[in-house]
Amino acid sequence: MTDERRTVRGVEVDDEAGLDAAGRLLDAFNREYDDPTPGPEPLAARLRELIADGDTLVLVAQEADEPIGLAVVRLHKAIWTLALEAYLAELYVVPERRGRGAGQSLMRAWLDRARDLGADYAYVITSEDDIAARFLYAKNGFRRTEGEDGPLMCALEREL
Repeated sequence: MTDERRTVRGVEVDDEAGLDAAGRLLDAFNREYDDPTPGPEPLAARLRELIADGDTLVLVAQEADEPIGLAVVRLHKAIWTLALEAYLAELYVVPERRGRGAGQSLMRAWLDRARDLGADYAYVITSEDDIAARFLYAKNGFRRTEGEDGPLMCALEREL
């Protein structure tokens, strides 16, 4: 399907349909990868809180009014500049719609929106074996090193 028939829209605090779609998509994302999920309704409620705080962007991709993907982006103040940094926390496209440009549409939309809101740096973390995601991120200018010739960066995490 071409971009002309696909839309990407921002979800706002009072957008019940958008929040519902985003909650269902995040729930499907976790279920697909056998990760725990509280369910679509609690996810939608949490997204509403995050959007209301003003530091989270939620974008939903649709084809023929059917939600097919989303991006969740967290914005925070940078240390090294007076601008914002944008972290792509989640990017998901339903399996049957992958490979048709929805991920690219979401990437363009969140990068443009973050830039418009004052971000001058963007980053994403993904697993080494997620080849499709890494290809999409590289296609959009992301690189795997710290600096042009620097070492590979590692994402480390733990529960608190």
